[in-house]
Amino acid sequence: MTAVQAVLLVLVGVAGTLVALARDPLRQTILAGIYGLTLALLFFALQAPDVALSQIVVGGVALPAMLLLALAEVRAREQKGDDE
Repeated sequence: MTAVQAVLLVLVGVAGTLVALARDPLRQTILAGIYGLTLALLFFALQAPDVALSQIVVGGVALPAMLLLALAEVRAREQKGDDE
């Protein structure tokens, strides 16, 4: 294992821990995106560029986008319920 791989492995562990410890859903979403990108960097360092590209699309873009849209919908419904 190279030093770059070891550092990226530690970063993935730290990012995953931060996602699990975050309480605010918006903060969790942002950290989940960062976690996905660090995981993609680890895959790239492990010489799996095809898996890394898939991880960037899914873990770095699609999942955070869906979560942000869901959070916006929940907050809009909460605000609509408060107005009534």
